[in-house]
Amino acid sequence: MAIHTPVHDSGHLLGEGARRLRARKPQHTGDAVPSVETIRRVGQPQTIRGRATAEHWSAQLYWRRVSPYLTQRFLAMGLSADTVTVGVIVTGWMAALALFIPSIAGPLLAAVFAQLQMLVDASDGEVARVRGTSGPRGVFLDKIAHYTTEGGIPIALGASLAITMGDPLPLALGALLGSMVLMNKVLNDAVHVARSKSGMKSVPDSVEAREISRPLLRLARQAFNVIPLHRIYHSVEMTQVILVAAIVQALVDAPVLWWTLIALVIVTPLVLAGHFVAILASPKLRPAAH
Repeated sequence: MAIHTPVHDSGHLLGEGARRLRARKPQHTGDAVPSVETIRRVGQPQTIRGRATAEHWSAQLYWRRVSPYLTQRFLAMGLSADTVTVGVIVTGWMAALALFIPSIAGPLLAAVFAQLQMLVDASDGEVARVRGTSGPRGVFLDKIAHYTTEGGIPIALGASLAITMGDPLPLALGALLGSMVLMNKVLNDAVHVARSKSGMKSVPDSVEAREISRPLLRLARQAFNVIPLHRIYHSVEMTQVILVAAIVQALVDAPVLWWTLIALVIVTPLVLAGHFVAILASPKLRPAAH
């Protein structure tokens, strides 16, 4: 029932299980570029690979196997983790802007750029951990990357449909959907703000931290998780849904992309409400026991 937005690794451990960040001693010094094995050991610790919500399935399935090779190139070029995170921003924006390309080429490129964003997103964290340069600026840039991408993709879809249809309504609905996607992410960050203002530690990124104790609400969330609609709001899943809709539209010669946008606008308020209730029912906002 809850939306647990996978917030990706800027190099500094993000997401609902984020801990307060401190400058770390560099794990790699000198001019020699570390080996891929060293990058895997230092840049992909279990604290990163074992996160319950912040590690996207694409990273677990394949990008973490590839990213050390890209990280090695970034290190050889002397790029900082923050510079690599700018690449996360750029690839995300390209995913959104690609939707303005006519025909199926636009959604296809959008899906490709969304995947590339996940690869670079995995790599910037590895650069930070190998260099020992984790810090709040990287977290800030990572937030900018994912907020602007995931909020921008629905807006770009709506704008593209508005141009094609000659009607401003799709743009309005795209902007509404983008705003609701951002609201979903704000709910997650509001948990951190509330706990910080109350002097509580950050929420651990674990299954236990998301457990709902009330039986009916827990059952409702399990039912909603059968069809995990909350995952659609991530850039990878959103571009995949758009690509599938574009393929079907080309096959049946019907406005499937327009119908998809309408369906997302209708269902998102329900998912947001479920996310809000799940946060209130979870241990995240309960005062620490003394």
